[in-house]
Amino acid sequence: MLLSGTVLQDSTTVIEDGAVVVEGAEIVAVGDRASLADQYPDHRTKRYGVVMPGLVGSHIHSVQSLGRGLSDDQELLDWLFDAVLPMEASLTADEMEVAARLGYLELIETGTTTVVDHLSVNHAHRAFQAAGDMGIRGLLGKVLMDQHAPDGLLEETQVGLDRTETLIEDYHRSFDDRIRYAVTPRFAVSCSEACLRGARELADEHDGVRIHTHASETRDEIETIEDDTGKRNIHWLDEVGLTGEDVVLAHCVWTDESERELLAETGTNVTHCPTSNMKLASGIAPIVDYLDRGINVALGNDGPPCNNTLDPFTEMKQASTLQKVDRLDPTVTPVQTIFEMATVNGAKAAGFDRLGELKPGWRADIVGLSADGTRATPLYDVLSYIVFAARGDDVEFTMVDGEVLMEDGEVKSADADGIRRSANEVAESLDLSHPRMRSEGDGPTSDR
Repeated sequence: MLLSGTVLQDSTTVIEDGAVVVEGAEIVAVGDRASLADQYPDHRTKRYGVVMPGLVGSHIHSVQSLGRGLSDDQELLDWLFDAVLPMEASLTADEMEVAARLGYLELIETGTTTVVDHLSVNHAHRAFQAAGDMGIRGLLGKVLMDQHAPDGLLEETQVGLDRTETLIEDYHRSFDDRIRYAVTPRFAVSCSEACLRGARELADEHDGVRIHTHASETRDEIETIEDDTGKRNIHWLDEVGLTGEDVVLAHCVWTDESERELLAETGTNVTHCPTSNMKLASGIAPIVDYLDRGINVALGNDGPPCNNTLDPFTEMKQASTLQKVDRLDPTVTPVQTIFEMATVNGAKAAGFDRLGELKPGWRADIVGLSADGTRATPLYDVLSYIVFAARGDDVEFTMVDGEVLMEDGEVKSADADGIRRSANEVAESLDLSHPRMRSEGDGPTSDR
C-alpha cells in the first residue's frame, strides 16, 4: 500500500508531497511521492491531507467508557465512589467486553494505534480478546486491589496475583505480539506491600512484561501513603520495586525534589493526563521539570468519566497550553516536544520498539488525516495543525501492523454501529442509583 500526502515522518521531518510504502506489517520506504509511485507502481494508493505515525495513549481506562458523562463537576471522591467504581464493579463479563470495545472503537476512530490500558479487577480477559480482535496494539493489565476497595473489586492478594499470572500466560505477546501484558496494581493505597512486591516478582519472571499503576495524583494520596509507610509515594514505590524502565506511572502530579531525582535515576516512565488532572482538580504535573531531567514523559487521556473523550489530539493541545500558562512561558512544551510525547515517548513507555516514527523497517502503525477543513486553513505548519487545531474526527485512516482498521472514515475491523448500539443498551440497563460503595475500612483518599 502507498499512502501519500504531507508526510509527518517524525517531530522534525515533513515531506510536503510525500508517501509511505507499506508491505506486510512494516514500512519499506518513505520519501517523495512521485519517485515512490514510480518505484512501486503495483501498490494500492490512498491520499490523505496528512500522513503521520499512529498516536500512543499511554494511560487509558477503556472499560470505563460506559461512565462517560456519568458524574461531571463532582469532587473526586464523590465522582469515584458514587459513580465510577460502582459502575465498574457491576459490569458482567459481557458488559465489560462491550465497554472495552466502545473504548477501542473511539481510539481507532481518533488515531490512537497503541494503548496502555488499565482495565478492571474482573473480566479482564474479555478486554484482551476485544483488543486483539479489533486490531489495536496494546499493553493491557488486570487491576489488583487487595485493600481499601469497594464491594465487588476487593480481591485476596494471592488470588489477584494468580489470576494475573494466568492472564500473562494466556495473552502476553498474543495476536502476533500486538498485545502484551502489564501487571497493574491500581495504586499504592489500594494495594498492600505484599501485592506491590508480588507485582514486581511477576514482571521479573516473564520477559517483556511491564508494570502500570497510578502514582501521586492527589495530595490526599500522598498523605495516606506517608501515614501508612512513613515515606513519600515515589520512595515507597521504589522500595517495593515499582520504579524502573519497565514501569509506567500515571499522573505524578505531586512529587518533591527527591522523588523527581529518583524518577530520573531509575528511568521510570511518566504518563501525563492533563485533561483528567484539570477536570478533577488534581493539580498540574511538573512536566517541564520532568523533561528537563531526561524523564520519559508520555501522554494519556485517562478514563472517559474524567475526560469524556479518548481523543488524543485534545490531549496534545491541553498538555502544551497547560504548561505554558503554569510556567507563564509560551516557549515551553513546543509542538515538537508534545508530538514526541504522543508518539515515540509513548512507544518507549509501552515497551514497543520501531514505533512512533515513519521509517523503513519500522512497524506500520500509521494514521491519515484530512487537511481540507476550516481548522486546517491555512496550513502554514503541519505540526502546529496537529497539536493545536486537529481533532480526532479529522482522522480518516488508521493502520496497525499494516492492517487497515479504518479507511476513509469507515471502521473496517469492527461493527461500529453494533458496538454503539450495544453500549447504549448496556447503559440503559445499569443501575446507577447505588449508594456509596465503601466497604468497612475503605480509605477516604482512594482516587482510583
